[in-house]
Amino acid sequence: MMMGDMTQLGSLMAGVMFIWAIFRQVVPDEFRKDLKKYTNKIISYIYPYIEITFHEYELDGWFERSKAFLSIERYLSTTTSNTAKRLKANVVKDSESVVLSMEDYEEVTDEFNGIKIWWTSSKNIPSQRSLFSLRGEDDKRYYKLTCKREHRETVTKVYLKHVLDEGKAIAVRTRQRKLYTNNKSENWYGYKRTVWSHIVFEHPSTFDTLAMDPKKKKEILDDLRMFSMSKDYYKKVGKSWKRGYLLYGPPGTGKSSMIAAMANLLEYDIYDLELTSVKDNTDLRKLLIDTSSKSIIVIEDIDCSLDLTGQRKEKKEEGEDQDEKDPVAKKVKKGKDKENKGSEVTLSGLLNFIDGLWSACGSERLIVFTTNYVEKLDPALIRRGRMDMHIELSYCCYETFKVLAKNYLDVDSHELFATIGQLLEETNMTPADVAENLMPKSNEANAETCLNKLIKSLEFAKEEARLKAVEVARIKAEEEEKGKKSEENDEKVQEIDAQLDDGEGKETNKVQVT
Repeated sequence: MMMGDMTQLGSLMAGVMFIWAIFRQVVPDEFRKDLKKYTNKIISYIYPYIEITFHEYELDGWFERSKAFLSIERYLSTTTSNTAKRLKANVVKDSESVVLSMEDYEEVTDEFNGIKIWWTSSKNIPSQRSLFSLRGEDDKRYYKLTCKREHRETVTKVYLKHVLDEGKAIAVRTRQRKLYTNNKSENWYGYKRTVWSHIVFEHPSTFDTLAMDPKKKKEILDDLRMFSMSKDYYKKVGKSWKRGYLLYGPPGTGKSSMIAAMANLLEYDIYDLELTSVKDNTDLRKLLIDTSSKSIIVIEDIDCSLDLTGQRKEKKEEGEDQDEKDPVAKKVKKGKDKENKGSEVTLSGLLNFIDGLWSACGSERLIVFTTNYVEKLDPALIRRGRMDMHIELSYCCYETFKVLAKNYLDVDSHELFATIGQLLEETNMTPADVAENLMPKSNEANAETCLNKLIKSLEFAKEEARLKAVEVARIKAEEEEKGKKSEENDEKVQEIDAQLDDGEGKETNKVQVT
């Protein structure tokens, strides 16, 4: 009985295929297209669903995948990976984890506000394969969304926005964070040339390991967390979603570690901007445009990067006027100036970079300046509104030392802590120097050994500072003594000049009387 059914089914299929072949030969292509169009139109009146297709590649994007397709793929990888029966794993570029997506011709169901939605992964296979494909494959993959017709407005206006936003958020959470540096302006052009170069950012610094005063640390943490949640607030007050931080203090006080801790807290990328490699203000704007949101733009040692006082005046050297008259010397000097010509970035250009119109081309950014000498910076560069928070990172205090002792020696208290606290009040030592003394240098070293080594270093630094103060006082006293002698000599010279003047006056009078 079963064999007979199979024979009948095979005969039926063969008959259908025969009729279809005759139909294709007899009926022209134009008529078949019109027939298909009207058939679909009739079906649409009775078909209770709507379908939306998202293709992997857009018509005008031959080399780049559709952003909508990528967001949907990310969204479905997390929301439907437990229900799909067939999955495929992809190692996506710049992602920390493997991305699971639906296998071709797989269907899953999603639910949103009580609405049931079906997602299908499929692809169109061309009848003929091309010998060369720009994308490496001819199959055109796509996702198809299906929902009931009465839910059309909710799905198109609310659900799809939710899917795209969630897909972008997942991409940000799972991405590999990067540390960028800008290339020289003359190297921006050519095949595969880029404005920024990058490596994977894996700095271990966090606010837990950061050695600084706990109260100041809490203030910075609260400010950063508040900033990351203030998108609507910045929009309400009409400001770009960005904030400036000025880190200043002596070398070795943890400015770079602070920046790394900020990036790890907020999960931001870092753009380390080297101003001396930027040709002019125009290239500076190009660099800004090419940065992403959720990033920290850093200019370290800004007081050493360029002369940004806005008051540059080149003094003429001796003999310059003579060189200008000599055409040969003038030509040689012009060639040297051209050869030694550096960056033409100005203070005005940097100010516009920070908070001008171009600074609004991205959002959720931190701009961080570091300097060892804050007094050298132009007041316009570090005013509130540009550098909103000024953070002084100074010498090691007792609270900072306790954090370092916990990090390096895993001790919370010790009988030597009191001695170290007293010495830190009397001696200036940077956290970097304290950490170097606390770090064990051999397997035999323990907490007490390292603490004693720190005490010796502090005592040596204290004595060195005392001797330096004595030497400075001696030099100052000698200069004052020289100043007094110089004043006395000046007075004597003035007296002699006065006597000579009086003598000449008397002699003149005698001549006139004679």
